[in-house]
Amino acid sequence: MTNIIAIVGRPNVGKSTLFNRLCGGRDAIVDPTSGVTRDRHYGHGDWNGKFYSVIDTGGYVHQSGDIFEDEIKKQVKLAIDESDVILFMVDAKEGLTAMDEDVAKMLRRSKKRVLLVVNKVDSYKMINDIHEFHRLGLGEIYSVASTSGSGTGDLMDDVVKGFEEVETNVDNQTPLDDLPKIAIVGRPNAGKSSLVNMLLGNDRNIVTPIPGTTRDSIHTHYQYFGLDFNLIDTAGIRKKAKVTENIEFYSVMRAIRSIESSDVCILMVDAERGFEAQDLNIFSLIEKNHKGVVILVNKWDLVEKETNTHKYFEESILNQIKPFSDVPVVFTSVLTKQRIFKAVETAILVYKNRSKKISTSALNDFILPILEAMPPPVTKGKYVRIKYAMQLPTVFPSFAFFCNHPQYLKEPYKRFIENKLREKFDFNGVPMEIYFRQK
Repeated sequence: MTNIIAIVGRPNVGKSTLFNRLCGGRDAIVDPTSGVTRDRHYGHGDWNGKFYSVIDTGGYVHQSGDIFEDEIKKQVKLAIDESDVILFMVDAKEGLTAMDEDVAKMLRRSKKRVLLVVNKVDSYKMINDIHEFHRLGLGEIYSVASTSGSGTGDLMDDVVKGFEEVETNVDNQTPLDDLPKIAIVGRPNAGKSSLVNMLLGNDRNIVTPIPGTTRDSIHTHYQYFGLDFNLIDTAGIRKKAKVTENIEFYSVMRAIRSIESSDVCILMVDAERGFEAQDLNIFSLIEKNHKGVVILVNKWDLVEKETNTHKYFEESILNQIKPFSDVPVVFTSVLTKQRIFKAVETAILVYKNRSKKISTSALNDFILPILEAMPPPVTKGKYVRIKYAMQLPTVFPSFAFFCNHPQYLKEPYKRFIENKLREKFDFNGVPMEIYFRQK
């Protein structure tokens, strides 16, 4: 179950501050592109054991008249469409504005849960100032000071009331859920729709379309050429009204659901545009969620080629996604059906890599001699001795290494171990976690 919270409201009411608080200080994925589309934030958090994704819609408007208002309305429409809960933020110090009333009208007509959050209530003296916001007709008012965190606890208690607990027990899955779940994600116009249509054409054996746990994810059972998996179709694939300047941001907003409900993602890249910042954003989302990934470079037939063009293109992508660059890259043309099934077969292999279990004896027999020959550097006069390792019972590959001084093991040594494990056991396309624990 994916729970998505969208924060909407006028600029400078404190949306980003509340966003950071809801994410508990976790790093958001940021698109560094300059211009009106910068500082896009997507994050994760949890409250009382209930997990959610947060989208901060702040900072996506032109600073001018009618366009300014139109852009805010577009944000609200998309938030209504894509999220489970909407936090509508207003500013206690500036008071009720005409734009607040316009947004409230749209939210009242929606069937989504809307919580009215009055921010910048920095002292009890301001409590009387918030009553004017009852005119918006959105029910209970939550007064907060997002900078200090005052009031946010009560707000979050009510936000997560309708959220389901995330199911972590894989033994409870139905037989159909045991199939690989593959999501096709990417920027607009990269060819996602064409690929989905190609895979789900009339000549395919589509067994059942099953609505997913969320409104926007449709799981379709796909069986063809010996391949058997669930294909996740999302709102991002279906046609919607154009969103002009904000279309890149909201393509990622829609991708969140499909990424979080998948096992493996096929990230489609437009060969003519290259691997750009937005592609890297989506890749980062996949990696942070520990999902398998295949990068599919589409429209390869339209690129002028020389002897090693595909090699240079692949090296360029892998350099941009470092340090996690053990990722398969497949060059294709959906229109000519070139290597379409190669892409899907690769995604199934990545799924198998992600599900791989290494026995404790095989793991230690391999890795301990390497670590003895190349021990961790001495830090503050302390010698770190790794005594044994084991794979943890998670849905993605994760390993615990038990040692005497785990605090002195740094990122470069972790990367060294990870690379050795990848070379030996083939975790191609799968993010991995390595933990050092006290023994």
